Amino acid sequence: MKKKIASAVLLAFIFINITLAGAITITRVEPANWWTGMKKTEFQILCYGPNIGNSKVEINYPGVKLTEAAKTENPNYLFLYLNVDKRAKPGIIPIKFTDGQDKFTYEYPLVSRTDKSGAQGFNASDVLYLITPDRFANGKPENDDWDDVKVNRENPNSRHGGDFDGITKRLDYLKDLGITTIWFNPIQENKMRGGSYHGYAITDYYKTDQRFGSNEEFRDMTKAAHDKGLKIVMDMVLNHCGSSHLWMTDAPSKDWINNNGVFLQTNHATVSVMDVHASQTEKNTFLNGWFTRGMPDLNQTNPHLATYLIQNTIWWIEYARIDGIRQDTYSYLDFDFLTRWNTEVYDEYPDFNIVGETWYNKSTSSAWWQKKSILNKKDPNLKTPMDFSLTFASQSAFDSKTDNGYLNNIFEDIAQDFIYPDPYNILVFLDNHDLSRFNRKDETDLKRFKQGIAFLLTVRGIPQVYYGTEVLMTGTKEEGDGRLRKDFPGGWPGDKTDQFTRDGRTDIQNEAWDYMQKLMQWRKTNDAVTKGTMIHYAPRDGIYVYGRIKDNHTVMVILNSSSTDQSVKTGRYTDITAKFTSGKDVITSKTFRLDSAIDIPAKGELVLELVNE
Repeated sequence: MKKKIASAVLLAFIFINITLAGAITITRVEPANWWTGMKKTEFQILCYGPNIGNSKVEINYPGVKLTEAAKTENPNYLFLYLNVDKRAKPGIIPIKFTDGQDKFTYEYPLVSRTDKSGAQGFNASDVLYLITPDRFANGKPENDDWDDVKVNRENPNSRHGGDFDGITKRLDYLKDLGITTIWFNPIQENKMRGGSYHGYAITDYYKTDQRFGSNEEFRDMTKAAHDKGLKIVMDMVLNHCGSSHLWMTDAPSKDWINNNGVFLQTNHATVSVMDVHASQTEKNTFLNGWFTRGMPDLNQTNPHLATYLIQNTIWWIEYARIDGIRQDTYSYLDFDFLTRWNTEVYDEYPDFNIVGETWYNKSTSSAWWQKKSILNKKDPNLKTPMDFSLTFASQSAFDSKTDNGYLNNIFEDIAQDFIYPDPYNILVFLDNHDLSRFNRKDETDLKRFKQGIAFLLTVRGIPQVYYGTEVLMTGTKEEGDGRLRKDFPGGWPGDKTDQFTRDGRTDIQNEAWDYMQKLMQWRKTNDAVTKGTMIHYAPRDGIYVYGRIKDNHTVMVILNSSSTDQSVKTGRYTDITAKFTSGKDVITSKTFRLDSAIDIPAKGELVLELVNE
């Protein structure tokens, strides 16, 4: 029986063409399988084939009931809704299709939920490491080329060949660095002209891109990460698909794609959904338009599509046991759909976490999306928004060449945290795949790097690091997105340098790597930073001080934005220091007396664990 189920699943994954003696033909069934023991007992099966919608359907399997066979205006689709009660056992569900004299039985696998690992979520005790899979490491050059799209590493916008095998071989590197969680840019199929290396133009929601590896290889990589104590976050794109998706040539209904399938460029007015002064026409253009011509927007108000997308998310969680999701273009999606999506995912996996890409210049807009927001009349039910506002402030706050007051911008931004229902559950980052890298080409020292990393790893929220930051990788938005997503040196056979190794890095790169590793490994063991509250003080004379406090554990952070050395008297900071006599520098282990002024170098930083000695 197990061999029969496994064979059926494998055949479904490659979307077999099943042609019978009669005329009934099924060319696509999604998802390929479902599970017993799910909390939500009903699930949907999409069936696709010539005039399959004209068929009558019958199911006879203990504990499984066909509740609806829904037709659409396109007869090539039929949506089956099945209810699986507690009596149902794993096995093959015979789904009988009848059209006149023609009959066909499709054997659908119902499998047991045997893997209980994963799906554990993530929080402020974690550090996320964002990887663009095509650009990290190439473990299997034989899977590089596909569908007349060739690898061309000289072109920053072409496929470069990174894959799951290359990442799996670098898991020890990541664990040693100190990260706890790997977030991947989309790994689903992007069978687009030109290659779509970034992954955001999905052409099959149930298949990984074969240039990265198979579904099974993705699941194996996730298990290998779990075995090493690492978590996996999957980037999902439910707002739009790729223009080469089947739906663009044969959609289930006219309203499956926004604006009835006719291109309308969105105005990207993301604030319009919350703007009390926004015109209705602007809102309509934003919500009904397409992200780009090559990435048409899906209409989540269509009930069958909404269920399909929600179920696709749950399928990936259950199949690969991923630990979290980052939802792309979050604010572009239908609000009611997002609320339902969040609710159903959390109902099935209570410990799970979802990050929404809430890309705004102001933190008020990001806070509008968080669960139980006081700014929103309806509850969006999102655990973790992204704090772009703090990112933009941070990119200028640590300038190493001039005296500046930019630390005031950070202070004022964090001082607005009263708008967040949970400011400790927001994603904080210095850069990502869409922004200029935090590291700059013209930097000759690590002052800016060290201040930025110290801040990122000690401030409230869930920190995210972009791959290559630890080896001082650079790239600007003006150079193009492909330059933000460079290959990691050493990830390809024949690379001149291997920066995954100490010998392959320069002295300054090793200094940066060691600094980041020291803080991230220390962070894992410090409840004050990962679970504690935050107290901060308005910057004065270029000095910004804040504390992280949990029970009897306190960490004090001092940042000096001045281009001169300073001596900091601690009397002002008694809310943090009152219980302690000294502070031990996390990096150097040097001890500073709190009853004396603390010397801090120009553009310097101190991360002190407070103690009594």
